[in-house]
Amino acid sequence: MISLAFPWALLALPLPLVWRLIAPHRERVPALRFPFFRRIVDAAGTEAGPGSVVLTKSRLQIIAGVVIWALIVLAMARPERVGDPVTVEKAARDLVLAIDISGSMDARDFAGSDGDNTQRLAGVRSVVDGFVADREGDRMALIVFGTKAYVQAPLTEDLRTITDLLAQTEVGMAGPHTALGDAIGLAIRTFEASDVDQRLLILLSDGTDTASRMSPVNAAEIANDRDIEIYTIAVGDPDASGEEKVDIPTLQDIAARTGGEFYFAEDQEGLTEVYDRIDDLAPRTTDTLSYRPRQALAWIPLGLAALLGTLTVAARGLGGRRGRRGRARVAA
Repeated sequence: MISLAFPWALLALPLPLVWRLIAPHRERVPALRFPFFRRIVDAAGTEAGPGSVVLTKSRLQIIAGVVIWALIVLAMARPERVGDPVTVEKAARDLVLAIDISGSMDARDFAGSDGDNTQRLAGVRSVVDGFVADREGDRMALIVFGTKAYVQAPLTEDLRTITDLLAQTEVGMAGPHTALGDAIGLAIRTFEASDVDQRLLILLSDGTDTASRMSPVNAAEIANDRDIEIYTIAVGDPDASGEEKVDIPTLQDIAARTGGEFYFAEDQEGLTEVYDRIDDLAPRTTDTLSYRPRQALAWIPLGLAALLGTLTVAARGLGGRRGRRGRARVAA
């Protein structure tokens, strides 16, 4: 479909008619008196008359001028080719995954889908891969934490990068201890690059906070002030001792302070159900943008006007002076 961006420019089409109704400009200029003027007129083969010289235009010049003016006005109206509507979906939610990779995640007591016990991190990784794959359109970030917390991937729509980096993550890479508070603090800083309203942190841990510089509860309060919702997931053994004992009360408190939810996953199947429930409670939201691509076509009438003007001048030059008729000023 062809449309005009500035159709009001077409109002300039009749301007040459208005210009033609205006009286010609008159100006007195010095003149020379020739005693043999009549001989000059007869030699030039023209007709002498009083007044200034007025050159007449040929029919070709008049038609070409009208067409060129119409083409220039059409170019000023900016014709455009409007394409079919294009719809773009933009994520309206940013999500951060914080995965515990402390030494206790190496325990092989996590029941897999086949019933055999597997490493906790391996079981978590397989479930997280499926969860990430279903988040097409969301922006996600990956944080891993042990003694220290690290951003493996900042907020990105390239979800394949998230799964690839998680697959390369090994137990103990961030240290043997657990820093829940630091992981939440790092997530808060990661969300500083977010400009959407819905921001969600999924925090998975199997231990007790022993290495944070900021307590998990204080970090959760700051997250709540920043409108960050935290869903906590506990894996591991709540009856264990020391750092290997999962701190369920703390994880529950973190979720409650931010308006999120707490879940406990005993096996791979339970963890899958947890992620499904999170998806139901916080469904993916998007902002839909629609636009029509536009291709400017003003160069076509401008090019035609230039070509027609060039051809007209060339034709006028080839015709010589046969099309020129004028009247010279008669000396008094």
